[in-house]
Amino acid sequence: MSAEGHLYQLEKETMKESILHSLDGRVKLIVLIFIIIYAVYTTNIFILALIEIYLISLILLSRLSLKSSFIKILIIIPFGGSIAILQPFVHSGTIIYSLPLGIHITSQGLIFGTLLISRLIVTLTCIVLLSSLSPMQEVAESFRKLGLPRDFSMIFSLFIRFIFMFYDELQRIRNAQVTRNFDIFNKKIDYMWRLKQVAYTVAMMFLRSYERGESVYLSMLSRGYSDQSQIYNSKDKEIGKNEYFFILTTLLVVVCLQIFVMFLIPKTGFFNLSIL
Repeated sequence: MSAEGHLYQLEKETMKESILHSLDGRVKLIVLIFIIIYAVYTTNIFILALIEIYLISLILLSRLSLKSSFIKILIIIPFGGSIAILQPFVHSGTIIYSLPLGIHITSQGLIFGTLLISRLIVTLTCIVLLSSLSPMQEVAESFRKLGLPRDFSMIFSLFIRFIFMFYDELQRIRNAQVTRNFDIFNKKIDYMWRLKQVAYTVAMMFLRSYERGESVYLSMLSRGYSDQSQIYNSKDKEIGKNEYFFILTTLLVVVCLQIFVMFLIPKTGFFNLSIL
């Protein structure tokens, strides 16, 4: 599937009709950012699991595909999860297993790594949920309405669209290489020569991005764009009962979880062991 196909599928998810889809973009943005901040703040793995259950319930309420959502999360997890995987081996603490070459696995490192991966999963779930509930343009517009400078909103909006365009450019370059029997993983070809071809590809992407940015800028100028131009003209949507209910429900969940962790969860055990 081309980048346009992926973009279409992503935008198609945001066109579904549900209670959460109909909420104001600013409310969805603020609530999900608030959940991310709380997930980063808490040090209790059990609480993070309950937050993830709450987010899953929101996904089901939005009539989104759980399978599709978790596939998106699994695709992104390796980029940050690699740091969490290393924690049992580099974090000091009580040694629970020793490996050759003086490598040790510590209980504190294992718990800290689990905490990091739990935070990452909650954060990615929020991002996937937001991208499935709000079109990209609505997210950029919500940032603008919340006080983000107009220029940053413009850059953010263009950046999202350019990602898919650059992906297509990269695919064209890769297809051209494949038709010429170039395989970067072919060990029969000299390693330095393969590395040089990869460098050429990266340089070509930089050139293509510069050319595309210049053409877009000239197109905007030819249409009368300036730093005083108003790009977004949509009216502010009134905050209704559904928005207030969503905000209060999320706040109530977070407050109950915080009370739960402060007074009801024992201060020992795997789910609340000190890692400092």
